[in-house]
Amino acid sequence: MTSLSSPSPLTPTPVAIVVGASSGIGQALARKLAHEGYAVAVVARRADRLHALCAELNARPGAAQAVAYPHDATHFSEIPALFQTILRDLGRLNVMVYAAGITLPSGFSEYNFEKDRATLEVNVLGAMAWLGQAATYFEQAGAGHLVGISSVAGDRGRVGNPAYHTSKAALSTYLESLRNRLTRKGVHVLTVKPGYVDTDLLKAVARPFWVVSPEQAA
Repeated sequence: MTSLSSPSPLTPTPVAIVVGASSGIGQALARKLAHEGYAVAVVARRADRLHALCAELNARPGAAQAVAYPHDATHFSEIPALFQTILRDLGRLNVMVYAAGITLPSGFSEYNFEKDRATLEVNVLGAMAWLGQAATYFEQAGAGHLVGISSVAGDRGRVGNPAYHTSKAALSTYLESLRNRLTRKGVHVLTVKPGYVDTDLLKAVARPFWVVSPEQAA
């Protein structure tokens, strides 16, 4: 995201929304954006972690505002109103990041629809609900950055955890479609495909390799 340069003192404070900011890449990215001068709306279902993160970010001298918005990404009907609340609270939006994601342990002979549905609801439908709101806003504004955290796991269907691989393939395709729609409108859409990152999701992986920290990924 090299194009997201820090603002000068003469420009309005840029604003970012990070969904999935209570841990992992989302949390590390919220810290990085705040350090670069962004006001950050941090969104996740774990309210205690969000408030602790905001307290940390707001304690820095000269820091831009960090505001917590507790929310479960699968509560789709809440998203339009919450998105408008954030816009009213922070005044504008420049960057929208969807970093929420889950992977549930799955045995090689396990076919569990409840797990599969939960994975798709968070990793795909939640992303579509949030990114669609921001896409509408950015298209009307003629500028903005949409960022989705996908994965190399979506590049092919591997033996382990079919639902997770499917969810990331779907997210990558959705982001590609948004890019093809919005690039002519002045909106940048970035698909991020990390490998193994040292987050809570890694607990479901038996033999990870080439693991990077959330800070490196951010």
